Amino acid sequence: MAQHFLLSAASRTLSLRAIYKDGDDAASHTFCEMRWPETDGEAVCPRCDHDDAYTIATRRKFKCKACGHQFSVTSGTIFASRKMNFVDLLAAICNTVNASKGVSMVQLCQYKTAFVLAHKLREALARDVHTGEVRESHVEIDGAYFGGHIRPKNIKADRVDRRRSEHQTGKRRVVVALRERTGRTLPFVTMSEADGVVLANENIDRLATMSTDEASHWDDLHGAWEVDRVNHSECYSDHGKHTNMVESYFSRLRNMVSGQHQHVGPEYLHQYANQAAWQKDNRRTDNGTLAKIVVSNSMGAPVSRAWKGYWQRVA
Repeated sequence: MAQHFLLSAASRTLSLRAIYKDGDDAASHTFCEMRWPETDGEAVCPRCDHDDAYTIATRRKFKCKACGHQFSVTSGTIFASRKMNFVDLLAAICNTVNASKGVSMVQLCQYKTAFVLAHKLREALARDVHTGEVRESHVEIDGAYFGGHIRPKNIKADRVDRRRSEHQTGKRRVVVALRERTGRTLPFVTMSEADGVVLANENIDRLATMSTDEASHWDDLHGAWEVDRVNHSECYSDHGKHTNMVESYFSRLRNMVSGQHQHVGPEYLHQYANQAAWQKDNRRTDNGTLAKIVVSNSMGAPVSRAWKGYWQRVA
């Protein structure tokens, strides 16, 4: 039996032990290299773009020799106003990429810190998922429902038909995913699976081909694309017609939501969907490279207006 990639040595090129052994200086240098790759990690002023700066070693900051502006490597990025040490930040990123089905906030570190940090990382990962590129190859499209569970009453006589709209919680959402068989996964959170038709029109090239199931709302796709359909009540694969790739993505997302996080609110579901898509698309990449990608995306992402100062706002 062939060894799974995640069990092989090739998948593990970065370890927590190595991160903490190298210390905060090495971690800080890693962030600098990802923030300013064009100067090999030498600081560039975010205000005037001057590439010559003094180093304030005691505060891990820089001072521009041209305009006198003081800044750090995380200034103006998604990690702006951080309080964590660089080594702890890099270790948290390592733990995140190591967890193929996600990592719960309690496992990551102190809950309130981890909650915001993990969402900032998901916001950075979304830059690789929602790139604006139109899908041009064979695309599988499907939807899966998440949230909105209605707990039945203890007494049978008190129970209601949970399928009826008047008994719904309003928290149920659909993740519609467009997944290329040889490419990337593109998820969206909507109220109805039928919204996937509009999403297909916006994100799939007319020369592409598609696969989906027998749900009636997908009938509208036949007017613009060549579409393979598979009836899941009869089989999951019919002579090459299947949606197994997109179903595999949903399996990962369900395991992440139910197995690790237990509960995900509808206002946050899109971020978990993006994380699952990113991890699915990069499942054959070693963890050292994944960590560098996350750091690079974080250094290129602007200040998070949703998560910076989150606990100060909600307190």
